[in-house]
Amino acid sequence: MVLLMFMEKRLQKILSEMGIASRRTAEEMIMEGRVTVNGRIATIGMKADPARDHIKVDKKLIIRAEPKVYIAFHKPKNVVTSLHDPEGRPTVKDFLKGIKYRVYPVGRLDYDSEGLLLLTNDGDFAHAVLHPSKKVSKTYQVKVKGKPDEKEVARLRTGINLEDGITAPAKVKMVRTTETNSWIEMTISEGKKRQIRRMLEKVGHTVLKLKRTRINGIELGRIEPGRYRHLTMEELQKIKQEVSSETGKHIRQ
Repeated sequence: MVLLMFMEKRLQKILSEMGIASRRTAEEMIMEGRVTVNGRIATIGMKADPARDHIKVDKKLIIRAEPKVYIAFHKPKNVVTSLHDPEGRPTVKDFLKGIKYRVYPVGRLDYDSEGLLLLTNDGDFAHAVLHPSKKVSKTYQVKVKGKPDEKEVARLRTGINLEDGITAPAKVKMVRTTETNSWIEMTISEGKKRQIRRMLEKVGHTVLKLKRTRINGIELGRIEPGRYRHLTMEELQKIKQEVSSETGKHIRQ
């Protein structure tokens, strides 16, 4: 799993990065015996991990940095993409009992949809993934009534005029059909509310089932509904390729 945290650093650098003192002043504080690590008086050159070690200055514990956590979760159908619901409906929080740190959803997935949802406590990462300019791709498997013809598929690919604007071009692939229904794979890079459902309704096909299977190369895979796993370093790199280099600085390795 990937549970990313600060690596060990020299104490004076930690104190400087946390705004306690400049590096030079921090060195003086260490030499004066005012800094302790896990109850032991610190010395010049000593290293520590602020996400793991108890560091005190003048007997006061400095706030430890929380490890960065990145989760791939299979949101079940009829679950709210929220940590709390005033109507008392099940939320994603109900399925995160094993996660020690507070994480929150990156974007949303409709109540009546299921599939891949990312969760994190890294605000910079979440902001970058959600920002429209990044155009992070999301892929869905959709079951609809009827069978879209070539003209309807072409409209989906080029853009649908919705109430809140024309959608960007989408990738559309017919997967299989039956006498009454069809399965379609759609990939979009926008986040308009209920976008997939509204696009298909515009061309005359009601969505019966919608499942998000991929976010920029990160696959839902065999994660069972209601279960989760930590992202791998390779998966984080895939996301980083579509966000700015500035954001990448916040995704520690």
